[in-house]
Amino acid sequence: MALIQFTRNYADRSNDSGFQFEFQCDKCGNGHMSRFITSTIGMAAGFLKAAGSFFGGALSRAAYAGDHVKDALRGSAWDDAYNEAVQEAKQHFKHCTRCGHWVCPEACWNEARGLCEDCAPDMHEEAAHIQSKVAVEQAWDKARQVDQVESLDMKAQRSVAACPHCKARSSGGKFCAECGKPLAAAKVHCTQCGTELSAKARFCAECGTPRGS
Repeated sequence: MALIQFTRNYADRSNDSGFQFEFQCDKCGNGHMSRFITSTIGMAAGFLKAAGSFFGGALSRAAYAGDHVKDALRGSAWDDAYNEAVQEAKQHFKHCTRCGHWVCPEACWNEARGLCEDCAPDMHEEAAHIQSKVAVEQAWDKARQVDQVESLDMKAQRSVAACPHCKARSSGGKFCAECGKPLAAAKVHCTQCGTELSAKARFCAECGTPRGS
């Protein structure tokens, strides 16, 4: 008995009207959709259902009987359709005798080696890939040799400014980019002694007068 092929890389797209299968490349996932094979049993049951919906009675019962017959014979019909679809799909894939994978000839097959590119990579493609990776690594090394923050004074104290009105972060300027209000909060002084009050102060630190009194 011949081995069953394409068992791990296909999807069954069959329905009550017939059979169709989608086969995928084991390496990249590119696929091939087999031609649709009409199920004569499925069509017969469909016609009976259509007639039964109009006339009822014996035709309706025949439609349900058709479903049972179709279910009983679906196994062999599916097997035959699948085998035909596999024979069709084999024309669109290459079989790697080393790993057993079925791959697409356009992207994943090394014709010169007679193997898939997982088993026998294309050296020209590999060289281009390696060159690109090395170029990126060298770019990182070259960037590390240059002071990228030469103008940044790390001794200066910095704080993230926020709008006193909407609390949105600010990158500078006189007005908030979100709400348009001034970024500098208005200064508040004690009504008793004139001392400037902090933003969160509830009482004057000099005379104890409540804020806003």
